[in-house]
Amino acid sequence: MKSRLAVFTWSLLAAVGAFASTTNDLSDVEIQGRQLAQQLLEQRPTEDFTNTGVLKIRDGKGGCSEIPVKCEIIVTATNWESVYEATDTASNRVVLSVMHKGDTPNTYYLTEAKVADVWRVKAKTLSGNEVMVPFAGSDFWIADLGLEFFHWPEQKILRHEMRRGCSCKVLESTNPSPSTNGYSRVVSWIDNESGGIVHAEAYDAKGRLLKEFDPKSFKKVNGQWELQDMEIRNVQTGSRTWLEFDLKSK
Repeated sequence: MKSRLAVFTWSLLAAVGAFASTTNDLSDVEIQGRQLAQQLLEQRPTEDFTNTGVLKIRDGKGGCSEIPVKCEIIVTATNWESVYEATDTASNRVVLSVMHKGDTPNTYYLTEAKVADVWRVKAKTLSGNEVMVPFAGSDFWIADLGLEFFHWPEQKILRHEMRRGCSCKVLESTNPSPSTNGYSRVVSWIDNESGGIVHAEAYDAKGRLLKEFDPKSFKKVNGQWELQDMEIRNVQTGSRTWLEFDLKSK
């Protein structure tokens, strides 16, 4: 059921964008890479929807925690917004809003406060490497939730190969200005049939493997396969986070 892998992109609420620079000086694999990234970025929701679930976090020392999370999409005639809310056991709420409008870059707004105060606290606007920070203390960074790496100008098809039973294009996205604590590049295995991400690896500023991401299981809801949970692992710290959705028939 390769088509079910397409839901990964929707579960992360993929960004919409465009590359403005010319391709005159690019190689074939770079042109193909930009074209593939553009196709992924052009995917967008057609209607509002909400998913609830839980972030299950296990740190490098084996300590575990669970944080309820809500993922919401709001679609308008001119743009759309993805909103992520998480509240920990100390009643600290984190609200991340990612604004998408046509071919402009993502805009990120982050609010962190006590539950009672969160709507009175002014959201902080994030840009550049400011999105290379954890969301609600998890291994998912804000950049991951916005699929920011597909917006980077350097995209390249490395090869074609099978991964988890799927025929894939292997896309390398390179950060033009990586921070010391951010990603220098991300390698994604893209299913040829569905356009879904089968596996992804993120590398640190020194080129060392930092994280691995995998969708884990799927559930059929109203006749359609939807992502039930996904996992991201920090191979350097030994921590990992699962995002599990509470899928119910409508």
